[in-house]
Amino acid sequence: MQLPELIEKTVAGLGYELVDVERAERGLLRVYIDFSAADAAEKGPITVEDCATVSHQLSHVLTVENVNYERLEISSPGLDRPLRKLEDFTRFAGCEAIVKLKVAMPGTSNRKSFEGVLQEPQGDQLALEFEGKDGPALLEFTLADMDKARLVPQVDFKGRKA
Repeated sequence: MQLPELIEKTVAGLGYELVDVERAERGLLRVYIDFSAADAAEKGPITVEDCATVSHQLSHVLTVENVNYERLEISSPGLDRPLRKLEDFTRFAGCEAIVKLKVAMPGTSNRKSFEGVLQEPQGDQLALEFEGKDGPALLEFTLADMDKARLVPQVDFKGRKA
């Protein structure tokens, strides 16, 4: 079993969703977790306790499977969460995102990077509404066309008034 599949199976078994796995310098293995779309509204953001639970279980599994790593780091995906799967685009339809394509699409003035609002996927066809030269435009692409995509952080610095 490949490392991402092993980690995904373990993380899912604990009730979380695997967002991403990174291997960094000096043997660092970084794992990003989140709640599934159904659980996120109910449970809120990922906590330190959630990360500790996953870290404890994964360290045992990686030891048993003889995976070579120096340090294990578990984290929430952050405000600029990466979008990798079709389910991510469905879950975050209506949210602002930055999409970078592998190659420029026809009719996009040789652009590869777009910021706009994600549209509900139609089958495997993804769409982003963005502000073009002549007003609102629609970029249609697939996961295969995409280099990477991330949510645009939405932060409210205004204090809450009681």
